[in-house]
Amino acid sequence: MITTAINLTYLLGATSFVIGLRQMSSPDTARKGNALATLGMAIAILATLFIPISNAPNNYLWIFVAMIIGGIIGYVSAAKIEMTAMPQMVSVFNGLGGACAVVLAFTELAQFANGYSVLNDGQLLILLITLLIGAIAFTGSMLAYAKLQGLIKDHQVTFPKHNILNLILLAGLLVLSGYVYLHLNDPSIWQIVILMVLALVYGFSFVAPIGGADMPVVISLLNAFTGLSAAAAGLIYDNKIMLVGGILVGSAGIILTVLMCNAMNRSLLNVLIGGFGENNHKTDTKGEKQLAKEITYTDLAIQLYYSESVLIVPGYGLAVAQAQKVVKRLDNLLSANGVEVNYAIHPVAGRMPGHMNVLLAEADIPYPKLLDMEEANEALPSTDMVLVIGANDVVNPAAYDDPDSPVYGMPVINVWEAKNVVVLKRSMSPGYAGIQNNLFFHHKTKMLFGDAKATLEKLNDEVKTLDS
Repeated sequence: MITTAINLTYLLGATSFVIGLRQMSSPDTARKGNALATLGMAIAILATLFIPISNAPNNYLWIFVAMIIGGIIGYVSAAKIEMTAMPQMVSVFNGLGGACAVVLAFTELAQFANGYSVLNDGQLLILLITLLIGAIAFTGSMLAYAKLQGLIKDHQVTFPKHNILNLILLAGLLVLSGYVYLHLNDPSIWQIVILMVLALVYGFSFVAPIGGADMPVVISLLNAFTGLSAAAAGLIYDNKIMLVGGILVGSAGIILTVLMCNAMNRSLLNVLIGGFGENNHKTDTKGEKQLAKEITYTDLAIQLYYSESVLIVPGYGLAVAQAQKVVKRLDNLLSANGVEVNYAIHPVAGRMPGHMNVLLAEADIPYPKLLDMEEANEALPSTDMVLVIGANDVVNPAAYDDPDSPVYGMPVINVWEAKNVVVLKRSMSPGYAGIQNNLFFHHKTKMLFGDAKATLEKLNDEVKTLDS
């Protein structure tokens, strides 16, 4: 009777996961979807607490203490996290999920090695997969966090021919895993410890050579790994909700990884071994003798005020400056004068998929104003003015005309097709790809230097004088 009730409750929780995930596909229902998925998780946790625990009278104390500590950490982190640091938080939480899978798998394998439990071939294989994937997700995610947070630079953790080192580590992992699996009747705890340590080292080394520009893809891939390890743990414990939740996370992460690779017109293998975004690219010096033209606040305000259509291209610089609400005020001023204002969103703008969408939604910018890359490129030839705010590589014409560029072949927003382009940027420094952007020297482009928030505040003041 208890088992039936628990399984029905799990079904309710899994249904909440699926419906919530579906609702997250639209900004109009995303908040409800997130709440519904959270409710599903709460239902799953509550149901799990009623599963009988034999010969473990103190387990509930450990469970409730862990839940309280984890709940406090999660709530405080979510309340204090800045939007610019959201990818870091995703990396950390994702890594902790992988760590949980490692602890579960190692515990079961240690019990088996010490003769306290019996495992068949299939169970042992699942445990080994859980241990490997979870360990890679854990240390890989922690390194991704450190890179995004600026705690570690690429050159500090990489070696010459690092991809060859990764291949050697991967081969060692597979050989040792095969050895442990084949010696099912003669298990050793030290073999399992060595296997776990090697997997942890490989996870770190796996992410080490991948640069900042590709970190969103890596985070998504590692998220998929964590989901797969959770699903494998669900098989170990015959827990339906872990299995369903892990499959949903794993499949969503894989789909997102593929979509981002398509957005950059690159294969996943190229992302993992290509080194795009490593800081070892030589900055393009062709533009050093070229002249970037600047524009004054007054001239830009006049051009914006009397335009018929304006397209704003936000990037990570806008997020860093926390300028989304100032952009919204500029939007309001121009819209009140009959100017059509829209926003062009590149699939990999910012540091994670949907970063710009969430940032602009925070400022109550209507979702219909957000154009995807294809819609924006169609509208650009008839657009009077483009404002590029903190974006760089996603508007680089080298994607079309420089075969030697690391961004060559990557779909970008063709801002140079508009009648006028103004780039708001702190300096002429390159973006993640480490190359100069020849858009800055284009005959249609003018530059407005400074912090995005302060610059837009001054620009708003100039527009207001025209309005009066």
